[in-house]
Amino acid sequence: MAQSDRLAEVLAPFERLAGQSSCIVKSPLGPAGISFELPRFIFLGRPGGGDPVNIGIFAGIHGDEPAGIHASARFAQQLVENEELGRGYRVFFYPICNPAGFLTGSRHSRSGKDLNREFWKNSQEPEVRSLEKEIRDQHFHGLISLHSDDTSDGIYGYVRGAVLTRALLVPALAAAERVLPRNSASVIDGFPAEQGIISECYEGILTSPPDLHPLPFETILETPHAAPMEAQVQALVLGLQSILTEYQKFLSFAANL
Repeated sequence: MAQSDRLAEVLAPFERLAGQSSCIVKSPLGPAGISFELPRFIFLGRPGGGDPVNIGIFAGIHGDEPAGIHASARFAQQLVENEELGRGYRVFFYPICNPAGFLTGSRHSRSGKDLNREFWKNSQEPEVRSLEKEIRDQHFHGLISLHSDDTSDGIYGYVRGAVLTRALLVPALAAAERVLPRNSASVIDGFPAEQGIISECYEGILTSPPDLHPLPFETILETPHAAPMEAQVQALVLGLQSILTEYQKFLSFAANL
């Protein structure tokens, strides 16, 4: 199968949604490298009584982690079908942040770099530069990254940014736990963890710039790579549903203060 055909195949659910619903807009980022754009699809929710809330969902920055790619498409479909879930939101989907790695089934980029260690370090990687500009331009209220971990036997997550991030991740993991077990180890991925939640991160991960104010909430959802693909997708979708639902509650509470 040609490379363009492989990308088209995995992006087909997004393409169908964009063709069927005015709520999904196809708007790829400019060329990320020699031959690939970075796919971007934007969900436009119905007005929620205030300014739209911008959420970025990033997947496929490691090309050998397809669960997040499929979960992004599944979640976009749910937003289209469930008006209340997406009310007040603009959700920016970046389903394949590393097209070259996806095509070769590699964690790394065309140049052999782990892109998730390159952010805000003056990287010359074109994918990183495109995404850094996008993160600055869109002023996200929240960033969510989807990953799979081949060293974990359960789901877990990282928290960063705004103080409410932990309050969003706790119910998200509980929701995902309906499908997959949680990793409750005291050390996960080399970091101290508590009930599947890690508060430290590697340098250079996909995140907002350190000088951005106010800070968005930022979370990373990790599924066990060895779990069945459908279970990983379902768990990530449940986590995403929970995060948007809980953030809506936070916004309603703040509006009434």
